[in-house]
Amino acid sequence: MKRTAFIVGLGLLLTGMAACEKDNYEAPDAALYGSIYDAGTKELLEQDVIRGSVVELKEHGWDNVQPQWLIFKTDGSYENSLLFEASYTVAPVRGNFIPVEPQDVRIAGRTQLDFNVTPYIRIISPAITRTGNLVTATFKLQQQVTNNVRKIGLYAHSDFRVGETLRLTAAEQDINAVTDPATTYSLTIDLNAPNVRDILKPGRTYFFRIGALIDAVESKPNYAKAVSFDL
Repeated sequence: MKRTAFIVGLGLLLTGMAACEKDNYEAPDAALYGSIYDAGTKELLEQDVIRGSVVELKEHGWDNVQPQWLIFKTDGSYENSLLFEASYTVAPVRGNFIPVEPQDVRIAGRTQLDFNVTPYIRIISPAITRTGNLVTATFKLQQQVTNNVRKIGLYAHSDFRVGETLRLTAAEQDINAVTDPATTYSLTIDLNAPNVRDILKPGRTYFFRIGALIDAVESKPNYAKAVSFDL
């Protein structure tokens, strides 16, 4: 019995050592970071963090490689510090901008890669003001494509990353047409409305953000910067 137990124990030890040898790979030691910019204004292109634009990476040297996805922050920046040094095909996709061609990039150490794109819509002269219980957004739209604008919205949330996919309440308007750049749009949230006053609590800070959505495949809203109010 002792001999049998010794043999079994030795076998388990060798198996464990072999497993350790198989897992003895170097950890990811490279990073990719950068931002996405409006090529016309040179400003950061604001994003959604939920179901928003992403950076697609496909590592070279593998068959049927599965893409990796990096999520943009609200301000349009991104970073991933857990990548392996290698060559990749990289592109921002599923976005609020005219699609761009992928590019091949060698990622080693900390590698910066910025994207310059044309947004579907620019929100021009945005202003969000509060008068009593009314929060009102006024703005114009400058389309960069001939697709219809599907809708516009004013979104509110306690999180600064507020947007069409992260909101407690909103004022939205269907457009479904090509817009006139001379038209000024206005959207209002009544803080005292029955469906709002129980959601946006007095004594707290809330963020309000203007968005506009183009009618295109996998398009995401274009935004102006959020504005905060203490209610």
